[in-house]
Amino acid sequence: MQDHTLPMNPNVAVLPPYNAGMTVARARELSGLQEFARLASNENPDGCSPAVLAALASGNFHPWRYADPGCTALRDRLADHLGVDITRIVAGNGSEEMIAAICRAILRPGDAVLTVVPSFGLHEIEPLAAGARVTKLPMTPDAGFDMAALETALKTGPRLVFLSSPWNPVGPALDHTNLHRLIAATGPQTLLVLDEAYFEYADPGSPDGLQELRNSGIHFVVLRTFSKAYGLAGLRVGYAVCSDAEIARVVWSAKTAFNVNGAAQIAAIAALDDAAWMRASVARTRAERLRVEAGLRALGFDPAPSQTNFVFFDCGSDSTEAAARLIRAGVIIKPWREAGYTRFLRVTIGTPADNDRFLAAMAGMAG
Repeated sequence: MQDHTLPMNPNVAVLPPYNAGMTVARARELSGLQEFARLASNENPDGCSPAVLAALASGNFHPWRYADPGCTALRDRLADHLGVDITRIVAGNGSEEMIAAICRAILRPGDAVLTVVPSFGLHEIEPLAAGARVTKLPMTPDAGFDMAALETALKTGPRLVFLSSPWNPVGPALDHTNLHRLIAATGPQTLLVLDEAYFEYADPGSPDGLQELRNSGIHFVVLRTFSKAYGLAGLRVGYAVCSDAEIARVVWSAKTAFNVNGAAQIAAIAALDDAAWMRASVARTRAERLRVEAGLRALGFDPAPSQTNFVFFDCGSDSTEAAARLIRAGVIIKPWREAGYTRFLRVTIGTPADNDRFLAAMAGMAG
């Protein structure tokens, strides 16, 4: 009998699913409730700058026209903002697209990739899709980076290293000493990808990865996004800053041609120009995060140290079951499902009312 099965890419066919936040529509189906504290996807509870909405409503946005495939105006503005040459900047449909493009540009089947666990799912998924072998190093008992293990693993010369700082989903950021240890341990055949999606939320005095890496002499890419602190998650725009123009050129070649839509380009420029709004939003989120952390500790939980807009903690039971109970209380959070961490929840810092609802629901679970 003829086999009519369509052959698939074996690397992609076995990929683990990405653990995305639950939608409100799905939460309503499961609970029968209408209103929810939406705290699963690290979205900005303040929305975005009014300047962004004004820019999108202006005559500059033409939906019937293709957007600039070079993202020239945005990259020019970023080059000035960051103090780097435009030829080193690649714009993406979210920093997630940049992760995929880096893997496509750099990895060959069988190459070794190093990351940490708990991990941002795409730091594992995209290398696996490229046929790479991924090693994940667990966090320390006090929810920090295991620097000794990272240094040892780097001696083996992996092709790529993905590390987020501040760390999604855990929360801490590399300090100056540990970032310099990481740089010193990175060999000439390794590309270090420092994912700084939560850079704007880091504590004052925390290292600026781009500034620390620019004269390091190693191959690197720094990833940043407009999805978090700038509140543009729905428009999908991020960027990669590469150590040299040649890496940027190859990463650019690995993405699609019209990857960042016109609305996203206009919005990102407007958001970048209203830094005051972003800083005020970040300050409000930091204050609320401290309040949520204190509330969790008062209930007997021990949240990991965070320099982000979320908190990661052991809820004391299966995270999927705990998340289901929270849904019934009108709170959407993200249960963690990686092996070894299935008792952990990650909760986004929302509005004060949303955070109160979350803490009240956790009080009911703690009792």
